[in-house]
Parts: sequence; C-alpha cells; structure tokens
Amino acid sequence: MNLGEIYELFYREGMCADPRRPREVQAKLRRSREEYRKLFVPLRKFFDTERLRNPYADSRILFGDRRTPVRRMIVGIDIEVGELLLAAHLSREGSPIDAVLAHHPEGVALAGLDDVMDLQTDLLIQQGISTEVAKDLMSARTKEVCRRLHSANHTRAVDAAKLLNLPFLCCHTPADNHVVQYLERLIRKNVPKNLGNLIDLLLREPEYQDAARNNAGPRILIGKPKDQLGKTIVDMTGGTEGSKDIFARLSQLGVNTLLGMHLSEDHFLKIKSEHLKVVIAGHMASDNLGMNLLLDKLEKKSRIEIIECSGFRRYKRG
Repeated sequence: MNLGEIYELFYREGMCADPRRPREVQAKLRRSREEYRKLFVPLRKFFDTERLRNPYADSRILFGDRRTPVRRMIVGIDIEVGELLLAAHLSREGSPIDAVLAHHPEGVALAGLDDVMDLQTDLLIQQGISTEVAKDLMSARTKEVCRRLHSANHTRAVDAAKLLNLPFLCCHTPADNHVVQYLERLIRKNVPKNLGNLIDLLLREPEYQDAARNNAGPRILIGKPKDQLGKTIVDMTGGTEGSKDIFARLSQLGVNTLLGMHLSEDHFLKIKSEHLKVVIAGHMASDNLGMNLLLDKLEKKSRIEIIECSGFRRYKRG
C-alpha cells in the first residue's frame, strides 16, 4: 500500500467505528462542503480541503507524497523531533523506514483538534441531553481548546520530517473511535457487575496488562471494587476532554459509571460531587489499543512491517 491508501483506510475505518449514527458523520461532511462553497474564492486556498472527505481534522498526512510505497513503518503514540531523528538514524544504519505514524496529532492536525470535539456534542445528545444544552456545554470548552492550541508551535515536528524527507502521518480520533467501540462491546458481552469486575475485564487485554506492569494500568478513581457498575458510558473519543460541567447532567440521566481514558484535576474535582463512579483505563494503554485495532485492519490488506517506538506496543488480534 502507499501512504495515501493507508491514510484513507484509517479515516474510513474511523467512520465505520464512529459512535455516532452514520447520518451524523455525513452531516459533518456536508457542513464542511457548504462552508467551502460559501467561501470567497480567493480564500479557498486557505481551506483544508481534506475536511471535504475526512471528518477527523486531527488525522492527516502531515508530509509526504501520497504515492510513496510503504513497506516498513515506525509507529509511536507521540512523534516529535526526537522520534523522527531516530527513524532517520535507523534508515542510515540499514533499516529503511518508509513512513512515520503518530497517534497524537502534530502540525495542521494539532491545530484542528478542536474541530473534532463536536463528536462529543453528538454523544451527549445520544445520552438524552437536549441539543441546546449539549451545544452550550461543549461550546465554551471547544473555544478554550481552540485558544490554547492557537499559540502552539504546530509545525515543529512536521518541519523536522520535511528536512529529513520522512513521510509523516497521524491518526487520532479514528483510533480512539475503535477503543470506544471495542470496550463497549466487551462490556456488553461480559456484563461486569461491579468496578472490580470491570478492572479485571480490562486486564484481560494485552495493552492494559503491559500498562499495569509499568504502574500505569487501569484503576478505580472514584468508588470501591464492590460498587455496582450500573449504567456505564465509555468516554474516550472526541479529541480531548469535554466540558467539566457535563457530569451533573449525566448523573441526572441515570449514568452510574464513567469509563474514561484519563481525567484532569479540574474534571476530577468537579465529578467528585456528582455521585458518579469513575474507572480510568489508562491513557497510553487505551491509545495503544486503538492503534493496534487499526493496524490489524491495515495488515489484512498489506504486509507492512511495524517498528514500535514512543510508548507504542504492537499486539495483534484475530
């Protein structure tokens, strides 16, 4: 497969695993096309035209010719200048690297991270929160993330990839969508009764076992092992953490347990008073799970050798 085919496979599989209804994903693409159509023609050159077919602004080819054949790819959770220099060194030492794949976004994909947060709005609506309230809750948080990202040095790693002539892409929300889909199915199939059972269930997966060996495995953040699970939501996609003001609404709607990837201190302090139990699966472990699920699909289509780096561990399924 070439670089463009890998990229297209990732975002298309992300759409298949998206926790929203297909019509909601297509509605996002239609809004992007309408936005482009209404632009004053001289401004269209500044528009990210990938948004017309890929609904995930945090997943992009950051550098490289789409036609580049990829036989050997280095994969990491975070790819920055150091990892790119490592890839270049491996190539010089006789282990050629055709492309570098990051989970966390860089470049234009990092700058566009806030664009995928409308996924969280749609999921809140699915939980029963009114459209108006969901949009209001998420709007302030999305603008906060946008302001924070605007000042970042987005192109630092991408510039290094260009100087080293290393094809570079990232895949964020499509992988996180796979985590949500996989864990929701796992819970439905096994029906854990309490928080301790949920931890045990997560620890059957190799990514969470590896994290536990490194003292970063799943843990109960709020609650006790014998506490009943009740209605559980898996909250692991949509760019980054949502509004810290959603927890009261979720509690009112009968949600008992939140299974998340991570929780900031501000969110933790807010959720403590809302009578919700919280299990944190682990950030790096969950990112590994999502990337492995996607790479399983990639390797069914092409024999690509994967080199692990930057917190990524390759575990195959099926």
